[in-house]
Amino acid sequence: MTKPIWFSRVDLDALNARHAGDINGHLGIEMTDYGPDWLEGRMPVDARTRQPRGILHGGASVVLAETLASAAANLCVDPEAAHCVGQEVNANHLRAVAHGYVKGVAKPVHLGRTSQVWSIEISDEQGRPTCVSRLTIAVVPRRG
Repeated sequence: MTKPIWFSRVDLDALNARHAGDINGHLGIEMTDYGPDWLEGRMPVDARTRQPRGILHGGASVVLAETLASAAANLCVDPEAAHCVGQEVNANHLRAVAHGYVKGVAKPVHLGRTSQVWSIEISDEQGRPTCVSRLTIAVVPRRG
């Protein structure tokens, strides 16, 4: 059994409510599940997330990846002491998706005192990989 990495209790409803009014809400991103060391979410492939050729926009995949890893990273730190922000993101787009949903799963590669690295795998509804991404996070101490 993997030891849980979460500092804070994972509350999917609270995470989704927190993001309802930002880019995640506009794109229909929702957190759907979690485990001891991973966070899962999904995003619709529709008019909000498609590019002009009718397939999922690569930038939308990056938003899903960064959303999942950033949310997970912040759940790993004491919110009174620090917060986490993205520093660098990369993505390899592997397969086009024209409709349905894509699902992303964020898992830590490194959880350090001042930085974190997360791997995010995005797949289509048939479980085929569509994008792999990595996000480097800065753990920023709260001042005050």
